[in-house]
Amino acid sequence: MPRKSSSPARRIASVRGAAAWVDRVGLAVLYPNDDLVLPSLWEALTGRVDVDWAVREDGGRFVDFTPDFARVWRWKDELPEQRLVCAGKHLGGRASLVSLRLLPALYALTGRSGRPEDFREEELSPVERDVAEALLAGDPISSADLPDLVGHERKRARAAADRLQRRLVLTAAGREERERGWPAVVLDLLARRYRPSLRRRLPQAEEALAELAATVLRSAGEVSAADLAAAIGCRRHDAAAALDRLALDGQARHRDEEGFRVWSF
Repeated sequence: MPRKSSSPARRIASVRGAAAWVDRVGLAVLYPNDDLVLPSLWEALTGRVDVDWAVREDGGRFVDFTPDFARVWRWKDELPEQRLVCAGKHLGGRASLVSLRLLPALYALTGRSGRPEDFREEELSPVERDVAEALLAGDPISSADLPDLVGHERKRARAAADRLQRRLVLTAAGREERERGWPAVVLDLLARRYRPSLRRRLPQAEEALAELAATVLRSAGEVSAADLAAAIGCRRHDAAAALDRLALDGQARHRDEEGFRVWSF
């Protein structure tokens, strides 16, 4: 479904401004993505959908990031490092941003109680379990150091860390500069890093879905059940039920077209 523009009235000028924008929209991705009906920080900053990320020489050799891309790239690390916003590959497996006020609702969909060790009650692969246990046993760790710590091949360890972010077990916690190569993302257990946000009562699943559905619908303007399910990681049937509840409460309208239902704000 088409997204509404996420451009703010005034250009975002600081990491605090970026945090305030995320708090307003609730859920966002870092860069525009056709698969997710969520606003992007890139669009909010630049007012553009197209992402121009590189400054190149005449021969095409990469020189540097464009100023706007560099700013967004830096904020994606500074926001979670300062605990202003929860960031990581949490929504659709994409680099995404979750406001701390909405984090309890999204976390409630996992069915966990909010304790850092709750992942032990879930079915994880051996690599995923080793990664999560390594984080639980120590401090946040960079993705570059993680494979050596858990004793698994680098590609498998990083893939496991990505899956654990999608399941809201791990989250981003900043970045670590390296002597060689790109900086590495620092990872932490989400329930440990944002314990103050999760300490208050986690909503029941139905209440959480309603809050998340309303948030996505406000941002997108119009969604299908598949759109909502992809954005927040729930089943399509549950997404449709949540949107229907909004319609019954007068918070949304719906229409049927070409065999599927669309809800609008």
